[in-house]
Amino acid sequence: MHDIQIRPPIRRARLFGGLAFGALMLASQAQAETLQGALAKAYENNPTLTAARAGQRANDENVPIQKSYGLPNLGGQVDYQENIVVPGNSFTSPGRVLSATGQFSVPIYQGGAVRNAVKAAKFRVEAGQADLRATEASIFSQVVGAYMDVIRDQAIVQLNQKNVSVLRTNLQATSDRFEIGDLTRTDVAQSEARLALAEGDLRTAEANLIASRESYIRLVGDAPVDLESPPTLPNLPASAEDAVAIALTSNPDIEAANQIVSANRADIGVARASRMPKLSGTVGGGYSDYLGSLRGTDQTGARFAQTTTSAQAGLSLTVPLFQGGRPAAQVRQAQSRTSQAIENYVETERGVIAQTRGAYAAWQANERIIAATQQAVGANALSLEGVRAENSVGTRSILDILNAEQEYLNTQVQLVSARRNSYVAAFSVLAAMGKAEARDLGIEGGALYDPAANYERVRGKIFDWDDDPKPQQQSTDTRNIPAANANVPAGEPLPGQ
Repeated sequence: MHDIQIRPPIRRARLFGGLAFGALMLASQAQAETLQGALAKAYENNPTLTAARAGQRANDENVPIQKSYGLPNLGGQVDYQENIVVPGNSFTSPGRVLSATGQFSVPIYQGGAVRNAVKAAKFRVEAGQADLRATEASIFSQVVGAYMDVIRDQAIVQLNQKNVSVLRTNLQATSDRFEIGDLTRTDVAQSEARLALAEGDLRTAEANLIASRESYIRLVGDAPVDLESPPTLPNLPASAEDAVAIALTSNPDIEAANQIVSANRADIGVARASRMPKLSGTVGGGYSDYLGSLRGTDQTGARFAQTTTSAQAGLSLTVPLFQGGRPAAQVRQAQSRTSQAIENYVETERGVIAQTRGAYAAWQANERIIAATQQAVGANALSLEGVRAENSVGTRSILDILNAEQEYLNTQVQLVSARRNSYVAAFSVLAAMGKAEARDLGIEGGALYDPAANYERVRGKIFDWDDDPKPQQQSTDTRNIPAANANVPAGEPLPGQ
């Protein structure tokens, strides 16, 4: 990666309201990981993102490639010929000849093909830069989802662990009361069945946690260790209409689709140029040396000269008169592709509007679910406490306690999931608005990749030997990262506690 492709780091965090991103090279895994740090790692090491950057650099090269068709061309050729058999009656056939020719051609008029091709290539570069922004936002959204999945699944594992522990205590107490004849065998069987189901739920929760941690490793390139609670997302829109209005002007997918429409319109000009006259100028020269092998003499008796030189200059005008309808077909084809690009733009715009409104609705719904579920958690906690008290005086059965404990667990899991869903949906709103990209995150401790810098670097290059360094892997491997497990750090607080 070239230094010129990097711009200085932005020192002011915008998305997280002043919470700066951690350095890209974080300290040992013993330290807690933040969402900012996870996003920074993904920005630096995610292979989807680094591949998209490489693809955009390749896209940048289309501009100098198209420009080259309008630039002068210089070439030369050297030939050596040895005549093995020289006709005996030929007095001007050399035995050998060394010749060199050179030609310099300048395209003067190409019917607008070069100009429009360069214009189309520039539009596609801008579209590619917008696509790169969209890729960044997509990766960041996936990282936020994976980060929150790990936090959610850790909490669910911890809740299920506590539930199993409580049910084991209940089973022991139930068995003790059965031994003294206070309860029946049915009560013991119910406690045993509920404990077995809880242990199965715990195994499922542990498997889900492992899957979430592996997804995190795939996206971030590092294992999740002691994830901290994410920061509050600021600058969220007040309404779906506000979000859509911002998305229509800032979403990178819409910008890319618009640039593709412009590029296809320029392609129409390229197609029309195929039926226009073309004018070019040429200058050439040649040199031949017969290496003393040219026999014979002229009328004065002098030997023929053993070397010759030549030079030419001229203009070449090509006027297409009939090409079997190919130019018109190419123009119609380019026009149809432009129509297709216009419709694709409308489709993209519709998709962005639907995505923005959907994400906003999901965020608002989960906020309401959180409020309702918090009340349910509190009510179920009181209910469980009351059922246990009533059981102690004989008005409630063991099954009533087991059901109350299950309801309390279910609402706690629902609350954890709702908090995860709300945060991810809120971040999706920002992403749809075009406000969740690297340029908005204020990454510190590293440098932002600037695709425009590479374009400026290559757009004017005309030297045929100006290659880049040998390609090297940019993203990190994960083969040496140990397999994820379902261990939850001891004493880790549940979200919201």
